[in-house]
Amino acid sequence: MSGSRPRRRRVRWLLLFFVVVAVAASCASLTPRYQGPVSDHFDGRVFHDEPPVHKSLGQVLRWQLSRRSEGPWTRDLSPARYEPPPERVDGDALRVTFVNHATVLIQTAGLNVVTDPIWSQRASPLASAGPERHRAPGLASHDLPPIDLVLVSHNHFDHMDAYSVRLLSEDHDPLFIAPLGNCFYLERFGARRCQELDWWEQAAPFAHLRIHAVPVRHWARRGILDTNRSLWAGFVIETDARRIFFAGDTGMGGHFEAIRRRLGSPDLALLPIGAYLPRWFMSAQHVDPEEAVIAHRILGARRSMAIHFGTFRLADDGQEQPVTDLLAALNDAGMPASEFWIPDNGDSRSWPAGETP
Repeated sequence: MSGSRPRRRRVRWLLLFFVVVAVAASCASLTPRYQGPVSDHFDGRVFHDEPPVHKSLGQVLRWQLSRRSEGPWTRDLSPARYEPPPERVDGDALRVTFVNHATVLIQTAGLNVVTDPIWSQRASPLASAGPERHRAPGLASHDLPPIDLVLVSHNHFDHMDAYSVRLLSEDHDPLFIAPLGNCFYLERFGARRCQELDWWEQAAPFAHLRIHAVPVRHWARRGILDTNRSLWAGFVIETDARRIFFAGDTGMGGHFEAIRRRLGSPDLALLPIGAYLPRWFMSAQHVDPEEAVIAHRILGARRSMAIHFGTFRLADDGQEQPVTDLLAALNDAGMPASEFWIPDNGDSRSWPAGETP
């Protein structure tokens, strides 16, 4: 009897959550959809991978009702200790700061780029429900240097955070670059300048900087009725001297080889390592640490950086489990741990001009 009460309570909270998400996202669900030519990943109505990645609400409910944490999570919101980043990093020098989750500050060529910004207390449309923050951001928003460019990989709440988009827009007015169909959301959240890219398209918004949108294996949904109505992507950030790959969210697939073949091996690859359990539910959309090591090798990256772990409990893996499993995978692969940087929130690394990661 006692075991059924938490189950019933969880069902009630899940149903409430889905209803509120539907209401909160109703405006997005009723807006005109992306319209463009049919392609190998757009059928004129929705975007898709091959084979398609789709998570029905029934699958989500099945997972939620059977969830079993594989490790503990603890909340420590003590502010991270860090030195505020410089205002600019000029020329071919590079400085990278891990803020949290998939939020990274990249400074090079006199420009400041932020990926998938989230400073909110929850990765959710709700203030009192949804995945809550377990670690403070490694860099407070008020300590950011002037932000020129924000890259948003897709519209899930832990990657496209309305509060953070509004904050960056008000304080910095950066250019947002996102995959097809996402500027509607970003402009609704306050972005004043937004450019969309299809897979393999390129933008050159600033001198000495090129942004390539590249395919990754994932999916999109902001509300109940807008599944895969917008595209998802990774990005290759290319300067005259360096190439950085930001994966955002991705499962395993042939896109890693395609990126290396078409654009060359990255000097630095930002690869997700968390939110990978249970595999029956997560494998199509999230690599696990062992697959992140495989992706690193397929890409031919000089160095990789772990992202997407430790801050929000989005799956069944424990808070420290992605790091433990990544170190084990590196050992099994005969790779030195130094080849795959595992940062804490707030950690940064710098490479002078002429020095590769």
